[in-house]
Amino acid sequence: MLDLRQRLRGEVIDADDARYDITRALYNGMIDKKPRMIIRCTSAADVINAVAYGRGSGLPIAVRGGGHNGAGFASCDDGLMIDLSPMKEVRVDPATRTVTAEPGCTQGDVDHATHPFGLAVPAGIVSSTGVGGLTLGGGHGYLTRQHGLTIDNLLEVDVVLADGRLVTANPEEHPDLFWAVRGGGGNFGVVTRFLFRAHPVATVFAGPIFFDIAHAREVMAWYRDFLPRAAPRFSPFLGLKRVPSVPPFPTEIRGRQSCVLVCCYDGPEDEAREAMRPIRDELPTPLLDGCTQMPYPALQSMFDPLLPPGLQWYWKGDVVKELPDDAIDAHLEHSARAPGEKSLMHLYPIDGAVHDVDPADTAWQFRDATWSMVIAAIDPDPQLAEPLTRWARAYWEAIHPFTVGGAYVNFMMDEGPDRVRATYGDNYGRLLQVKSAYDPSNLFHVNQNIQG
Repeated sequence: MLDLRQRLRGEVIDADDARYDITRALYNGMIDKKPRMIIRCTSAADVINAVAYGRGSGLPIAVRGGGHNGAGFASCDDGLMIDLSPMKEVRVDPATRTVTAEPGCTQGDVDHATHPFGLAVPAGIVSSTGVGGLTLGGGHGYLTRQHGLTIDNLLEVDVVLADGRLVTANPEEHPDLFWAVRGGGGNFGVVTRFLFRAHPVATVFAGPIFFDIAHAREVMAWYRDFLPRAAPRFSPFLGLKRVPSVPPFPTEIRGRQSCVLVCCYDGPEDEAREAMRPIRDELPTPLLDGCTQMPYPALQSMFDPLLPPGLQWYWKGDVVKELPDDAIDAHLEHSARAPGEKSLMHLYPIDGAVHDVDPADTAWQFRDATWSMVIAAIDPDPQLAEPLTRWARAYWEAIHPFTVGGAYVNFMMDEGPDRVRATYGDNYGRLLQVKSAYDPSNLFHVNQNIQG
């Protein structure tokens, strides 16, 4: 242990350390894992030494970036947590519109660095999400319809492999590894540097539009038919949820069951209002229209106060191509039974620019789908863990027959190898080949694991 500490610039924390419980805590309060040791890395050199220690000791290895993974794969019991959260450097090159980010960065860290240059990297919808896990799983959010997935804007990575080598992967160097990390998760090593393409994004016209649940069937059917004709710069996602019982939401509608369109238009307000005119002209009067012009990072952090770390989470995901009337009926039936005010269902658009990439070009294969769906059972009360889990599973079982059969890996719990194979489909065989080449002993298995 003394030798390990001497080889690290970062800290080693074990169960006797007063900081242990705070450091091991994950975003999902339903997951309580107790690693034997936590190595808080400050550099690629620390990661190399941490991987070597884990490999030599035979300990299971979990890799933590932002700690948001719903299944708790950022940690492991009686193993080694490689904690990347101290590695937060972001560098922006406005001339080339590229961004270099270390793996401990959150989405908010990247937005903070890029926004002064009028740039943004397409990512998710919660600013505390770790960039590493989001990217390796694919990454979708407000800019997806216009600019593609996060992995479609990934230019290069540095990866510490299971054998301790640090390699750069891009279309010319280790192209097979570069293909695999774009959607294949943390199966192939520990990424210590991401290089992204950024896009000109400064202010957006955005916010939630809440409709009473009595109009949900009409809104969902309209949304299904509207999305194919929506401008790529306009990205509305749909949710079934309650109006939050906190300011700034009006007191008279707090806690109301609703159908919500969370909108983002990347452009001037006059263009946005024209693009969104069908919402006003073709749908019932909403309970609340919260759309306004705002800086892009303000939109990215809008949900943060509603979803702080430590809540109970159980989520199920699927990828959706079509939304027939029978599926809408099933959604409405099960969403009405949601336990707690925070539980929700979201449909995130993954059409537009996502369809411009061939399914074989990245490990992410859903290039002809329309939405990435998440059913998220959420509540602060640990006593509700069991009913939250039951509700999410029952809802998912009712909806799953209407989906393509696989899911965004970042919306999956620990659901077993069959679900992983279904998620990667025709790309699974190639992923196995890359896994065998770069991690033949499956050292990195605390994840949605690629295995023969």
